[in-house]
Amino acid sequence: MDSEVNSVQRKIIHIDMDAFYASVEQRDDPELRGKAIVVGGSPTGRGGVVATASYEARKFGIRSAMPSKRALALCPHVIFVRPRFDAYKEASQKIREIFSRYTNLIEPLSLDEAYLDVTEDKQNIGSAIKIAQLIKAAIKDELQLTASAGVSINKFVAKIASDLNKPDGLAFIGPNDILGFMEQLPVEKFHGVGKVTAQKMKLMGLHTGADLKKLEEDELVNYFGKVGHFYYRIVRGIDNRSVEPHRETKSVGAEDTFPADLTTIEEMNAELEKIAAIVCSRMEKYQLKGRTVTLKIKYHDFKQITRNQSFTTPIGDLDTVLNTAKQLLTYTELENKKIRLLGISVSNFGEISRPDKPQRSAQLELFGFE
Repeated sequence: MDSEVNSVQRKIIHIDMDAFYASVEQRDDPELRGKAIVVGGSPTGRGGVVATASYEARKFGIRSAMPSKRALALCPHVIFVRPRFDAYKEASQKIREIFSRYTNLIEPLSLDEAYLDVTEDKQNIGSAIKIAQLIKAAIKDELQLTASAGVSINKFVAKIASDLNKPDGLAFIGPNDILGFMEQLPVEKFHGVGKVTAQKMKLMGLHTGADLKKLEEDELVNYFGKVGHFYYRIVRGIDNRSVEPHRETKSVGAEDTFPADLTTIEEMNAELEKIAAIVCSRMEKYQLKGRTVTLKIKYHDFKQITRNQSFTTPIGDLDTVLNTAKQLLTYTELENKKIRLLGISVSNFGEISRPDKPQRSAQLELFGFE
């Protein structure tokens, strides 16, 4: 199977804008240039989460989805900037117009990130690397912003490549280099491997893709669940997903598996606060509000349940999402129960739903792992 990296060799570019919201703010306000700023959050440290941090702020350890209080503790002189989503949408639209000069196969992941399939490009350039260079140059010249690009034959590898030389980077991982690249890649760099799973892998002696590759597919599934199928394919460079221009987001969420089982309501609520902050940050990034909040619980014995609550109007603020998740928790069996995983997702971005009492629901597609 190693010789067959991909059944269809495409030319895929992953474009990821550099600190997008913060870069737009620094571009539009010269007084913010060169300074540690965060977009979103609260300057008092009371509530709110960081949507984006400038690279100057990231040097202090500030990251997206971090609570404002933590950001202030890391960098007391950080500048909080109120989001201007109209400005970000306008810039995003102009970036999309630049993409469309070369291909119509554009799959946006958010305002600042997209896949492009340039296997057949509009201008008959033929080289995905050259197209990526032209796109980066146009974004810089026309919008005074920088982007990083990853180029490869599939989406997974292109996405990893775009993160290699940030900011303002360009990395190409060709078909002959993919297997070697995946083998040397640290497990924590695999998209879909969170901190807890990475820690579990390392305790098992699995530190790189080469280590993962030693395990058979059924072993990976046994150790890590259904995602083991994904690990087996991707460590071999196999990803045949196509670029989908009209992909619809069904739900936005996050979940966490805990090193030690949770046994008290205080522990559970504290973890829900962290998870809800990540979910709301992602919704803010994707410009989404939903009408259904779902709580996912996995007990010590691996029994899994979900509870949900629907609203008549779209919601997306942290207080509502968090308080709903905490309320849903009270509708579950907690006495003498040990919890190994909690997750929150928000969905129902379309039709208006009738408010219901908390109920059992089918498991929803979650955004991201841990």
